[in-house]
Amino acid sequence: MNERAPYTGLDRADWLATADRLLAALRPWASADHATITPPGEPGGYGTRVDGLEGFARSFMGAAFRIAGTDDATSAELAEWYAEGIAAGVDPRNPGRWVRPGEHDQAKVEAAALALGLHLTRSRIWDRLDERTRGRLVDYLAELVGARIPPINWVWFRIVAQTFLRSVGGPWSEADLDHDLAVHESFVRADGWFADGPERSFDHYAGWALHFYPVIWLEMARGDERAEELREHYLARLDAFLPQAAALVGADGGPLIQGRSLTYRFAAAAPFWAGAIAGSTALTPGELRRAASGVLHHFLAHGVPDEHGLLPLGWHGAWRPIAQRYSGPGSPYWAFKGMAGLALPADHPVWTAAEEPLPVERGDIATAMPAPGWLVAGTRSDGIVRVVNHGTDHGQEGVLVTDSPLYARLGYSTATSPVLSAPGWEEPLDAAASLLDPQGRASHRAGFRTLALGTTGDACHGFSIGPAHWVVPTPGQPDHGSGRSGEVTVGPDVLVGSIVRGPWEVRLVRVEEGFAGALRVTGWPVAPGGVTSLVVDLGGLPESGVFTLPDATPLSATTRIPWRASAGAVQEGRWYVAGVLLAAAGRTAEPPVVDVVGDHVAVTWADGAKSQVDLPEVRHGS
Repeated sequence: MNERAPYTGLDRADWLATADRLLAALRPWASADHATITPPGEPGGYGTRVDGLEGFARSFMGAAFRIAGTDDATSAELAEWYAEGIAAGVDPRNPGRWVRPGEHDQAKVEAAALALGLHLTRSRIWDRLDERTRGRLVDYLAELVGARIPPINWVWFRIVAQTFLRSVGGPWSEADLDHDLAVHESFVRADGWFADGPERSFDHYAGWALHFYPVIWLEMARGDERAEELREHYLARLDAFLPQAAALVGADGGPLIQGRSLTYRFAAAAPFWAGAIAGSTALTPGELRRAASGVLHHFLAHGVPDEHGLLPLGWHGAWRPIAQRYSGPGSPYWAFKGMAGLALPADHPVWTAAEEPLPVERGDIATAMPAPGWLVAGTRSDGIVRVVNHGTDHGQEGVLVTDSPLYARLGYSTATSPVLSAPGWEEPLDAAASLLDPQGRASHRAGFRTLALGTTGDACHGFSIGPAHWVVPTPGQPDHGSGRSGEVTVGPDVLVGSIVRGPWEVRLVRVEEGFAGALRVTGWPVAPGGVTSLVVDLGGLPESGVFTLPDATPLSATTRIPWRASAGAVQEGRWYVAGVLLAAAGRTAEPPVVDVVGDHVAVTWADGAKSQVDLPEVRHGS
């Protein structure tokens, strides 16, 4: 047994070997001058030239982490190889030059990876470039000065690029910096969380972008008055976030399968490395190491990278439907963010400490995370972490669109994937509580309002309400994670509540007006013979069945989703109750007993424990 890695078996040498394998596998897909790297696969939505820039810039960032932290022959060779590519990429006479930030917005994203890589390898690459190439690089990055930047995590691409420019005497804008830092502040939510923009967009971007880049910037701008003023605030938010991020990692290292850009895979380890870089004390070095190595180990154990050493668009293996419109064959290499720890030397405490257990390995988890509106239930017995969602939809309250399966489902976990094939975008099939219209179409819930979220003893609970609605989407909308707008038909308000403990969710549903159709409650989407998913009737849901879908998630060729439904028309004001189970393969558990009495609900769990939760007061039709 590896004494420093008793849980994952991964030491720093294993991390280096993985990075080297990934970098070496890209070489055959590089242009002769090394300026672009275009891995195999269907071109992305922005074209092959952008794909080639992504492949270079994102892998350069990964190479830079290695070069910064390890002085060996491999690092020296990497520095020389990427320096040649940089010179060719900024050469205006080169037909294969890089797409410029002024030509395509995606180049603004990649500029940050280039700037970060140049900062980390300053003595090995930047200082050795000839004056003409350095001037061309400055001109390239300077196209971000005063440029249009969307008010999402992209502000950090300009901050990082301009901070590097400033450090080498290039142009930069204090007005841009003021603007971008102010936009970042608009993302701040409770308990160290960030929303990626003005919508209720809570996902891995909170960690791999909105905590990662501030820490990187503080290092890049160390000593700068503005950075030092903000250091305490930024690090306090990171400290608040990290224990929650660790609680969302399964015992097998699996990250939560929720949100956009999932193809970045082990980039989910980035906030833990940010904690190590920042010297955070919210988690010990052994806890940070365990979380980061756990995430990497999860993917290594599931065949990542593939047999060619590549990261195709997908989760474990290749699965193209996981991609957004902006995703191309070079996009998955943002995974290198999850290898930022390689920039830390071998004698850093995060590498010398022994791994310590994850929260779900220390005991069951039952906690509410108010910012994203999540109820988190982790079970030590099977290592699964579940999220029951009453606050996230990648939208805004009252805006009626289709439910994005990446954000608006009631349930996400480290062991299941929402249905991400076309049927899952058309209507909520998994982890939902829907009304069925005369054509049998399920209603959507995006735009709901969160009513309550809390913890009582060793259970947690949440309630949300919103109008059931059906949408005929307008064709041709971009896929950036949001639900789709279109022609809307509005039905009655639906109040949904959850009481969560261990592997069970007690799901309560009340329709505020009578409705001619049925209510349907669906469970977790699982592979046949995989983890166990059940929905049991605890009141008013006698009908049952199972959906069976082909190629619906990146986890299995077939997906099964259990459901329960009312026997006909829904009664106004009645509480319908289901028990929703997700447990390890082959395991079942006795469902709880539920009594709705007046203004509260009482739950008696199979082990005899009891929970009592007050029901929210909602005006009829509100």
